[in-house]
Amino acid sequence: MKFKPANRSRAVERSAGHQPSPILKCSTSEPSRGSALREQAGFTLAEVLAALLFMAIVIPVAVQGLHVASRAGSVAERKAIGARLAETKLNELIVTGQWQSSAQKGTVQDGWQSYTWQLQTEPWVEDATMRLVTVQVSVPVQGRDYEVAVSTLVDASQ
Repeated sequence: MKFKPANRSRAVERSAGHQPSPILKCSTSEPSRGSALREQAGFTLAEVLAALLFMAIVIPVAVQGLHVASRAGSVAERKAIGARLAETKLNELIVTGQWQSSAQKGTVQDGWQSYTWQLQTEPWVEDATMRLVTVQVSVPVQGRDYEVAVSTLVDASQ
């Protein structure tokens, strides 16, 4: 099967003795392109008011969401620091044997922030020879205190 090109070049047409066909312009009754664009440009007052109403609802909700997310991130970060400090203090009290003293309190410094801690001991209900030792650290975040507690069991017979 042979294919013939659909569009022959002008050089081929001239060599074959054909004259190129002139380009014809048609006039239509449609409005000119410039006036059609002018009719479509811009927004109606109702569209602008609807957009403003939408923005008035969405922006405060988005800002509140960012505030909540920021606070949650700060609380999580500080609680992680509090848990680390409580675990360190608990290990220190057990190794030195100071956990056997009556309830203790104190402050511990981490960077520029200070945290208060408290030691509590109580008998463990499952075994009378064991004691439940808990260190509770108070974590301040944005004017509010959160509590982080770390506990372990210690053999009181030793």
